[in-house]
Amino acid sequence: MAAVRRLLLLVAVLVAVDTMLYAALTPLLPHFATEFGLSKGRAGVLVAAYAAGALVFGLPGGVAAVRFGARRAVLIGLTLMGLSSLGFAFVGSFWGLFAARFIQGAGSAFTWAGALAWLLAVAPKERRGELLGTAMGAAVFGALFGPVIGALAALLGRSVVFTALSALAVVLGAWAFRLEDAPAEEPSRPALAAAMRNRSFILGLVLMTLPALLFGILSVLGPLHLSDAGWGAAAIGGVWLVAAALESIEGPLVGRLVDRRGSMVPVRISLAVGTVLSVALAFGGRPVVYVPLLVSASLAYAMLFTPAFALLADGADAVGLAQGMAFGLMNAAWATGAVLGPAAGGAIAGATGDIVPFLLAAVLCAGALVAVRPRSEHEGVVAVRVDRLPSDTARIGRE
Repeated sequence: MAAVRRLLLLVAVLVAVDTMLYAALTPLLPHFATEFGLSKGRAGVLVAAYAAGALVFGLPGGVAAVRFGARRAVLIGLTLMGLSSLGFAFVGSFWGLFAARFIQGAGSAFTWAGALAWLLAVAPKERRGELLGTAMGAAVFGALFGPVIGALAALLGRSVVFTALSALAVVLGAWAFRLEDAPAEEPSRPALAAAMRNRSFILGLVLMTLPALLFGILSVLGPLHLSDAGWGAAAIGGVWLVAAALESIEGPLVGRLVDRRGSMVPVRISLAVGTVLSVALAFGGRPVVYVPLLVSASLAYAMLFTPAFALLADGADAVGLAQGMAFGLMNAAWATGAVLGPAAGGAIAGATGDIVPFLLAAVLCAGALVAVRPRSEHEGVVAVRVDRLPSDTARIGRE
């Protein structure tokens, strides 16, 4: 178990740093919007560039984790992260920032696929939900702590902060070298085809896409709304820091709930609460009301990630798909939502105001809640009603 704990710590740091880079743009976005004259639509494109890189390189990252080994995939991702951080530190144009963000996203595809496949290779199956929840808690902490890094960059300068982050990539690479690698596997096309017919796996992909889309909307409209109310980068970063502290507690708790009650219980809670809070954000108004709603919505949306992980892992086990490939597809699913959310949300908000994107978010949550509601045993529900397999630690077969 000591080896598992050491690897879990590395994985938690890797995914936290990765998502931190994704979200570091949040408090800098109003500054870039002013400096480069960006519309809400173009600001959304800049946010979405990271996810676009993850989408393009999602499957190649999974193939690398399977064929070359998890550690090598992680090292490729860290190399791209270091190079892109240097680029983000010094470029001075919209398209330069777009390219740096795109490369950051490409690196994340390799890091995530490698790190999670590495963890599941050594994790006891009866603790899978808890370990994935801990990793997810770290990831969401990074995503919500990222704006604090962005705020520091606004205060100290991009060159200082992002050069330091590129040096951190070297340190993490050295750390990864010290741990024993997971064995390489061969990609299997029949297993991949079977996974795309497995309801647990498909549901996991959908539940990975949805919160990424919701967070994408929030990451564009939230900071711009607060900036319009007179809040600076440091204050905006502070809001995400509070949410980050709460998220670091929520992730492992959701993971334990998945292990004990199955994946669909937290899914239904998240979707029900997310529906209400999305509607409330559409009419949030003043920061004294808007900020608590923003933090609460972040918690509700993030609750979907851990059960999505568990469903993907169990679906992959059921059909014999290598976990590296499963998490490569997961990256692509996440990236799809993370591209559509900020790009479409920003464009719609620019044309109609913030109300419409948040109401659409509420409709998506409500629709998903209807789709996963409990039904009779004879209806063949979305949550895979089959006899539980030995690998079904999330108990999806009895949901």
